[in-house]
Amino acid sequence: MKSIFTLSIVLATSFGSMAKDVADSVIRVASTLQSYNPSQPWDKTSPRKRRALAAILPDSQVLTTAEMVTNANFIQLESANGAHQMPAKVVAVDYEANLALLTPSSDEGKKILSQFNSLSISASAHLGDSVDIVQIEDNGMTLITEGRIQRADVVSSFVPGHFFLNYEVKASMQSAANSFTVPVIKNDKLLGLLTSYSSKDQLVDIISPEIISAFLKDTKDDSYEGFPSLGIATTSTTDTHFRDWLKLSSDKGGLYITRVLPNSAADLAGVKKGDVLTSISGKPLDRRGYYQANGYGPLFWSHLIRGSQPIGSSVKLGLLRDGKPLEVSATLKRSPEGIIPSHTYDKAPRYLVKGGIVFQELTKSYLRAFGDDWTMRAPLNLLDALNHPEDYEKGRKRLVFISAVIPTPATLGYESLNSVIIEEVNGQAIEDLPSLIAAFKAVPENGIHSLKLDGQPETIYLDASAADTVDHSLLTRGLPSLSRESE
Repeated sequence: MKSIFTLSIVLATSFGSMAKDVADSVIRVASTLQSYNPSQPWDKTSPRKRRALAAILPDSQVLTTAEMVTNANFIQLESANGAHQMPAKVVAVDYEANLALLTPSSDEGKKILSQFNSLSISASAHLGDSVDIVQIEDNGMTLITEGRIQRADVVSSFVPGHFFLNYEVKASMQSAANSFTVPVIKNDKLLGLLTSYSSKDQLVDIISPEIISAFLKDTKDDSYEGFPSLGIATTSTTDTHFRDWLKLSSDKGGLYITRVLPNSAADLAGVKKGDVLTSISGKPLDRRGYYQANGYGPLFWSHLIRGSQPIGSSVKLGLLRDGKPLEVSATLKRSPEGIIPSHTYDKAPRYLVKGGIVFQELTKSYLRAFGDDWTMRAPLNLLDALNHPEDYEKGRKRLVFISAVIPTPATLGYESLNSVIIEEVNGQAIEDLPSLIAAFKAVPENGIHSLKLDGQPETIYLDASAADTVDHSLLTRGLPSLSRESE
């Protein structure tokens, strides 16, 4: 996946020999971000700004987090004095791992950037190691905060549900400009990028060098593939009665597999729902899915797949099926996106407005728009689809639903209808938004569109002539478009 943005890049300056060396290897980033409105997908939300520091890498490249370029319509990197500016483009971005690679778009820009000190990537750190967190004030002053690595863990830093190796660092950071994310240095090398900071606990989370190195290695060719996944959902085996039912001995760990995604690496390897995953690449898993990692202690099993192995590699999976041990080989691949994508960053949402009824494709991003407690506030039927997609997959590529109803002469009586999943229109099964648009183009019997719903009411009707009149009126009143078929 590639994106191109206009940037101005300026290198930071500072005081003192050590600070000067660090400042020559970082640049300040200012981004203007603007995402699509979840409830009105034809519009965008108000712009918001972020400021951060990024690390300069060899070959005139710049590393930052995906959060700094997601849904961006303008990015600028600048120093205190504004001495050097240049446009740039995004080479690769991985939202799940929260990483983005930039480079100047002009030869002149690359030449300027090459004159400054680039950072190489550090080797893996150890618990207790000291690190330097770099910040630069608006006045050009460099702030170096020393921290110490307390633990390593597999966490989700940007896209929920996607977990990667992070270091937890104990540090007391100062409030400074450009600090949405900043580089973390160890022995003059880039150890990672800050993704979060708790001032209360004085804890910093940083993306580990293993994940950064894997990301950069994947960007070397013209086709960025991303990180692999097994494509399974699991639960722990800590409950004694559950373990007895699974025929797990007291000295055996493992995770119960609750779901295997169709066409995933696990599915193609023959893994089944109900299997117990006991080991990966010879490393045994405990009852909560942790294994003993050299230098880190216990880590969650997903790091043995995401961050440790590239797409196309083969791993041995130890399983227990009906109480009997089994070993299979899985060739790693990207996990299928499924009918409900985990994110749609930098993609325009597909939608249709027909007679005042607003249809969209369900995404996890849409559900998260209900707020911090979205798992309690979002519509129950849509949450059920998210938690049990296997119940909705048959015949579908995406899940299309009614997100809102604009009061019009064509929607009388339906004004309160929302969050209802569409099954058929005019007798045609709906597999995604384009198929919905095609179904409405068919001439309905008696001039009435028939919509079969997964809920109450089971069927609603839309007068085709009245809907066409309303559509024309909505365009006249300022709606920019009645539909978007492509992302």
